[in-house]
Amino acid sequence: MSATPSPRAHQSGPKTNRLAEETSPYLLQHATNPVDWHPWSEEALARARSENKPIFLSIGYSACHWCHVMERESFENPSIAALMNELFVNIKVDREERPDIDHIYMSAVMAMTGHGGWPMSVFLTPSLEPFFGGTYFPPEDSRGMAGFPRVLQSVHRAWRERESEILETAKAMTDQLRAFAEPPQGSAPLAPELLDQAVKVLLRGFDPVHGGFGRAPKFPRPMDVRMLLRGWARSGQAAALNAVRITLDKMGRGGIYDHLGGGFARYATDDRWLVPHFEKMLYDNALLASTYLEAHQTTREPEYARIARETLDYILSRMTDDRGGFLSTEDADSEGVEGKYYVWTQAEVLEVLGAEAGATFCQVYDVTGSGNWEGKSILNLPRPIEELAPVLGREEGPLRAELATSRALLLARRETRIPPAKDTKVLASWNGLAIAALAEAGRILVDERFLHAAARAANFVLDQMRQPDGRLWHAYTDARARFNGCLDDYANMIDGLTRLFEADGSPRWLTSALSLAEIMLSEFEDKRRGGFFYTPERHESLITRPKDVHDNATPSGNGMAATALARLGRLASRGDFTLAAQRALEAAAYVLEHEPAAAAQSLIALDFLLGDGREIAVVAGGDPDEFRAVLEAISRPFLPGKVVAPRPADPAEAPPVVPLLENRPAVKGRATIYICKGSGCQPPIIGLSDLAAALEG
Repeated sequence: MSATPSPRAHQSGPKTNRLAEETSPYLLQHATNPVDWHPWSEEALARARSENKPIFLSIGYSACHWCHVMERESFENPSIAALMNELFVNIKVDREERPDIDHIYMSAVMAMTGHGGWPMSVFLTPSLEPFFGGTYFPPEDSRGMAGFPRVLQSVHRAWRERESEILETAKAMTDQLRAFAEPPQGSAPLAPELLDQAVKVLLRGFDPVHGGFGRAPKFPRPMDVRMLLRGWARSGQAAALNAVRITLDKMGRGGIYDHLGGGFARYATDDRWLVPHFEKMLYDNALLASTYLEAHQTTREPEYARIARETLDYILSRMTDDRGGFLSTEDADSEGVEGKYYVWTQAEVLEVLGAEAGATFCQVYDVTGSGNWEGKSILNLPRPIEELAPVLGREEGPLRAELATSRALLLARRETRIPPAKDTKVLASWNGLAIAALAEAGRILVDERFLHAAARAANFVLDQMRQPDGRLWHAYTDARARFNGCLDDYANMIDGLTRLFEADGSPRWLTSALSLAEIMLSEFEDKRRGGFFYTPERHESLITRPKDVHDNATPSGNGMAATALARLGRLASRGDFTLAAQRALEAAAYVLEHEPAAAAQSLIALDFLLGDGREIAVVAGGDPDEFRAVLEAISRPFLPGKVVAPRPADPAEAPPVVPLLENRPAVKGRATIYICKGSGCQPPIIGLSDLAAALEG
């Protein structure tokens, strides 16, 4: 990028900095700051080297509340900005656009301070080695924290007076990061005992009163919940299923769930899921929809199906690009106030609903005159509706119908408010998670809308976010795809495409999944020690090339790579994919054994590899409705070890070779099901007769 100011700076309106030419909504939010911001670029790095100035690296994302606070307090403050411009080369990074950079420097901040978060504030040498960092800094000394101006001056003074000492410290930190980048070698075999131990560890951290794990702030941790579901499916551990039920019930009734518009906020600031941090992320909602779907398969609980459906409807209504890709986030703030869009006063509710229906709604959803948060009320269900109905002297059915009408009226009123800002980036990795959830929902919930949305998003990524050689771009904004895909872009998209193929049998999804898997193995696999690097071989040189083996808000890259390859390997009879998945889990064996609460996705992959391994081929006959009904019946029970190979009667394109479908005709022109396990197969099942019994067996 040219060092000359953006042309926008010469137009009427506020003066802009270099960020004005970026595509990231987060970077554009900072384009009118008086800070001389650079995007991460060779220009910025060369300037730091030539001027021998340390770099101030600020990383955040558009929906981050405290990022907005630090911007208002410090980055829009002319005197603080002048200090930054004089003493440092200032670089602003969107963590969602550059997860590779965020991954490295968040590890550094965690090592320096023992905690992390956004905004991330880290100081680097001109050679990009970190030497001091933190998260949010206030504009002046307060609450035991040093003010940001004092931090800037202290770091500058230390650089000027003790540069050689800082360089040594930075080198030592970089050496430590390189050591962190390679997980320690484990010795535990990939055996069922690892799965049993993981369930025990998760149950020890389970909150039996409010659900979830640990104390406030409380994050949903969907991978852990899904791991417990597999513990129940594998060995019938009642405690595991009980923990799942309590967690999903409490979250679904809490304020973290949007009872009007569907979908979940990022996390709760309290133990009982009442007060959310109001930002909404695509990945949370995709992962939680998948979790509620699996819980519905396990328990047949209709509330879990309802919450999954409403969460996916939220994605379709609020988080979908006109061309079908799924957008990244919605902000926590509206009109500069956190949560303003979502909270209610009792007077507002009564005005919209009237006295009688309003009073009922307020009693059910915890709306009071004094409020339950900062004088306002966050909608939540302290008690289930089926428990409240007799207390209110109402029949449950009519009460639910009245509340549904009331929610629709309040949603319509809420939509007249100024909504939170939206980050319109389409990220391949997060879209892969959403595609997987929607593909499964289409069959489990018997709703073709979800399959259609999954297919549109898959086509969008495959058509708009691939480089000429087939490699993925990471992000797409304003008709521009950018940045090399990272490991989770490939792993999540492979998994999403594989599950979409299992749902509708379209050959394109399987062909594309196979192609991306080949690239992932070529570009990311550590051929020497097993597992996968987070960045591709053809990528810019950063100070380290880490392996992502720990789950965070999203599944670890290695865990998802193992999951996707294990599933695709079984479906396509690709033993090399299965072996690569095993090598990835072996490379993470230490984490599986000693830190299972941070490795649920890898354990889910291990459960799949060690599971019953049912392979189900479904061949369409002459009746497409019967074919669809068979696929829906196969999706009804929770069978986490199965793979499904459907063959529609008239595929849109020539199907790839799928050994599961070879020499398997439709018998008597009817939809025909072939179920195999290991080297043995059951006799063909024609239509829906005897299918449920065969699946149970």
